[in-house]
Amino acid sequence: MFVLAIDTATPALTVGIVDLGSGEVLAQRGRTHSRGHAEVLVPYLLECLDEAGLSRTDLGAVIVGCGPGPFTGLRVGMATAAAFGDALGIEVHGVCSLDAIAAGEPGEVVVVTDARRKEVYWARYADGARAEGPGVIKPAELDTAGARVVEGSPTPATLVAVGRNLIGTEPRPLVPLYLRRPDAVEMAARG
Repeated sequence: MFVLAIDTATPALTVGIVDLGSGEVLAQRGRTHSRGHAEVLVPYLLECLDEAGLSRTDLGAVIVGCGPGPFTGLRVGMATAAAFGDALGIEVHGVCSLDAIAAGEPGEVVVVTDARRKEVYWARYADGARAEGPGVIKPAELDTAGARVVEGSPTPATLVAVGRNLIGTEPRPLVPLYLRRPDAVEMAARG
């Protein structure tokens, strides 16, 4: 089975095609930029299919990172994943993006990603299993004692590794991990 993996929760957009049987990443694209994921996600996805020599109908499942992340970034990735799943009649599963970053990391680690507003999203792991979090906090307030700090973004391989046990099960609704209110406020609410 070929799995489409998408994450737009961090400044680095990630999209790729993974062979579930071998775990091999057949094609991947990425771009590090805090904005503009919507403009490049679908073109990158189509490039990945072409590079892998696959058509859309060859996909058997979609794994998408559900954050934590910014409102617009998460919506872009999750809406694209849901649209592809619906159009193709395949299952779509959401995973915590921080879990995918921690996948395969030995020992105690604290995964952090940029939450903007001089804050970070974080979660603590012991041998890849989440022990605490996710949360959002100022970096100076984050307790990293006894742990190695890991920064970055998920890869198609780690997204699929975390979501592998979900494939073949009844998909749950995709729920974004925002962890705080959106920056945008309706004019009426501004007073």
